[in-house]
Amino acid sequence: MIRRLRRTTAAAAALMLVAAGATACTAGPAPAGDTRPVSQVPDAALEVMNQQEYANGRWQITATDIETGEVLIDLDGAKMAEPGSFVKTYSVGAAWLTWGPDHTLTTPVKRVGEVVDAALQGDLVLVGKGDLTMGGRTKPDGTVDFTNLDHNDANPLPGATLTPEDPLTGLNELATQVKASGIDSVSGEVVVDDRLFAGELAGEPITPIIINQNILDLQITPGEVGEPATVELTPAVEPWRVVSDIRTVAAGEQAEVTNPESAGGGEIVISGTIAADSDPQLKVLVLEDPATFARTAFIEALGRAGVSVDGDPTAGNSTATLAPQADIDALPSVAELESLPLAEEATYVMKISYNRGAQTFVCLLAVETGKDDCSTGMSEAGRIWKDAGLDITGASLIDGSGLDGNYITAENAVQIQTIMADRPDAERWRDTLPILGVDGSLSTVQADSPAAGKVFAKTGTLAGGDSFNGRLRLGTKTLGGVMETESGRTVAFTIIMNQGFADDIDGVFKANDDVGAVAAAIQQGF
Repeated sequence: MIRRLRRTTAAAAALMLVAAGATACTAGPAPAGDTRPVSQVPDAALEVMNQQEYANGRWQITATDIETGEVLIDLDGAKMAEPGSFVKTYSVGAAWLTWGPDHTLTTPVKRVGEVVDAALQGDLVLVGKGDLTMGGRTKPDGTVDFTNLDHNDANPLPGATLTPEDPLTGLNELATQVKASGIDSVSGEVVVDDRLFAGELAGEPITPIIINQNILDLQITPGEVGEPATVELTPAVEPWRVVSDIRTVAAGEQAEVTNPESAGGGEIVISGTIAADSDPQLKVLVLEDPATFARTAFIEALGRAGVSVDGDPTAGNSTATLAPQADIDALPSVAELESLPLAEEATYVMKISYNRGAQTFVCLLAVETGKDDCSTGMSEAGRIWKDAGLDITGASLIDGSGLDGNYITAENAVQIQTIMADRPDAERWRDTLPILGVDGSLSTVQADSPAAGKVFAKTGTLAGGDSFNGRLRLGTKTLGGVMETESGRTVAFTIIMNQGFADDIDGVFKANDDVGAVAAAIQQGF
């Protein structure tokens, strides 16, 4: 099976570098009592790994022929290390094993009360079910759309872009169905029922209602020198509005735009400078209350569809007066939105390394066991993988996205790819991964290499600063998946680098390519 790699944030990209000294990079004899075969790392890979920026770090590599089971490389493959976003292989993979690639979710709109003369005398309830894209990333052919540098990473990593789809497509479709059901007005409240599960990741809410990945996009376009820049808000929903103090400076001048901040009452504050010759720049604001935003956006969509609502469209969302969830689920549906198949949702998460999306899968696994606490989803993921034949003691995981505090062995990661390669849907799983030199976080990595297009893998990155030395510390860079080697083998592999260093951001991007170069050397060497 083969997957595609994805890029991460600037800080994350910094972590993509790999660290190791010359002695650490040469595979030596197996420890006493260990009969596992060990093969020499290709010389071309060693040249990359033995660069000075990796001299104080450690490389761990495992590569196994999927068809024969032969271990081609075992360099500290049984030692634990932080893998960064490669953890998404575990969380998304557990969802895949549970429901399969064709599984979909249905987001319903329920009516509380009767419809009399086209007027709903009661509440309209939009029930969040964990649909990651809600129709807002669906291409005309029914597949998911993404950009290689996704809007979720816009703040730390310049160059992020948007897909052309309307992020409110799903809400518009639901509103149209409400109108078609015979409802012209709603005398009660419009409520978003977000009680299916509750969780958070890095202080950001993980909820079952997700509109535009629960972020607001601010597209900044320079004007004439000395004039204000133009800032376009997407999606444009009241009362959210931008208060900008971004000025246009001369072409070539150093410029910087701050990350947007919420000032309350829907006001978004942003400032800075942008050069006159710059391409439009994207910044994002993560929504603190996704349900309230979704409620207002849905009321506006109802208005566009010809359905009037008596309630205050900008009031905060509240589920306090709703009946228990089971009772709401039993009510008549006046609209339903079917999600993209799980394979497409997984593709979106894996190609761009969508953190909150991966954690949403963990929350849905918790719901599958009858729980609404997302934290219980990780133990369920462990049970799923154990039942699939994985030695789960080779991993120690605390979330589904790959933040600090998760550990795996390179061997364990290879076991996952081997298990998935034995499935009848192996190729579909492989295709969710970034592809070396082609798309996602690997779109520009080794694009001119003969290995381009033949390595399918998930990236992982954890980065931080080194204030003592005034440099960047590349805590983790991981690349793992499957490759079709030069000799025709199908190989599962994992490369983990811990503790490399870079002087600046250019060194970080170079490190990202270096890790890809190690993978390319393995692909060409076997």
